Amino acid sequence: MTDYSTLLVSSSQGVATITLNRPERRNAIGPRMSNELLYALSGAFEDPEVRCVVLTGAGDSFCAGGDFSEMTAPSAAQTLPTRGDFADLLLTLMNAPKPVIARVNGHAMGGGLGLVAASTFAVASRDARLGTPEITVGVFPMMIMAVLVRVISRRQFLEMSLLGGKLSAEDALRVGLVNRVVMPEELDSAIQDMTRQICDKSPIAIRLGLEAFSAQQDVALADALPMLRDKLGACLATDDAREGLGAFLQKRKPIWTGR
Repeated sequence: MTDYSTLLVSSSQGVATITLNRPERRNAIGPRMSNELLYALSGAFEDPEVRCVVLTGAGDSFCAGGDFSEMTAPSAAQTLPTRGDFADLLLTLMNAPKPVIARVNGHAMGGGLGLVAASTFAVASRDARLGTPEITVGVFPMMIMAVLVRVISRRQFLEMSLLGGKLSAEDALRVGLVNRVVMPEELDSAIQDMTRQICDKSPIAIRLGLEAFSAQQDVALADALPMLRDKLGACLATDDAREGLGAFLQKRKPIWTGR
């Protein structure tokens, strides 16, 4: 089992939970945490028992953003061989073969907002705040720009990034940064409801669907449609597709094998 210095990782009933565990720093993310997240996500994606991943933060914050102390003095000892950096982490989340749910239990700023935007789903506590305050310290949210502009509008991104404002959870829902907003005491039940629905679906259909979604994102329509036609054929050829269609016709619940 991998030994992490900045994360807590657990798995139960098909759900892997990865918790950013630096509450004394409001779970600020630096090179060490980024690297450990790459290991933890890889382990969850490779585990056939895991159907989805929940990403959250310890304490009252989801992730306060970049750890400036590590950025300006990157000497924090890595406990694991370097697998990648924050850019690699965002790419991994954007191209995840299993759904990743950001459980936004508190503030998500800067790099933390990047994690939220790059995840498959995001469910936020009503008292969470989300923003890009980097401009207030003379920095611009360069890397998370790539994922944010795929989630929110150009104007919304520029307003957040140039003015450094923070959105309420309700405003984050309005602009599409999160899927749901719930009362703090309802956050766990909302996450459980979403993970239950995911675990009830065909794992291979989800994997093929996520792979297809990632593949077509930056492809011209004339090229995307033939590619997706082929991917639909591959999906229809799976045992789960045959089982699902048969179960529908027979009016029974399908039994997925993941093949």
